[in-house]
Amino acid sequence: MTSRNAKEKLRAGALEVAPAAYTARADGQVIPLTPREFELLVELMRRPDEVLSRELLYELCWGQPMVPSDRAVDVYVRKLRSKLDRALPGWTFIHTHYRLGYRFSPQPAEVSDEDVAPAEISEDKRSVL
Repeated sequence: MTSRNAKEKLRAGALEVAPAAYTARADGQVIPLTPREFELLVELMRRPDEVLSRELLYELCWGQPMVPSDRAVDVYVRKLRSKLDRALPGWTFIHTHYRLGYRFSPQPAEVSDEDVAPAEISEDKRSVL
């Protein structure tokens, strides 16, 4: 690893990742990630707003070509999302692009009608509910 990479820090709002130190933090608190989850997060954060295919992510993180039936990337992305959701609720970081791959693009999570208390639902929506 070069000295430039040793000082590299990736940031997205309250999420900060230090690849050389192998740490991910949310609001300063360490997010416990497995090595594979960490590698996926780093690769996604290095290419914000770019859709990365499962095959490319597999090659970058596993160091070998992906077997077509392998769902490992999907499984690890799901676990990573869950940990990020717990660490920084109210934010969505990783987005799925059907049949294409995944994109890192931090955005406030959308609130669904189920997340809103009944008193907060407008009259228009109550008639539909």
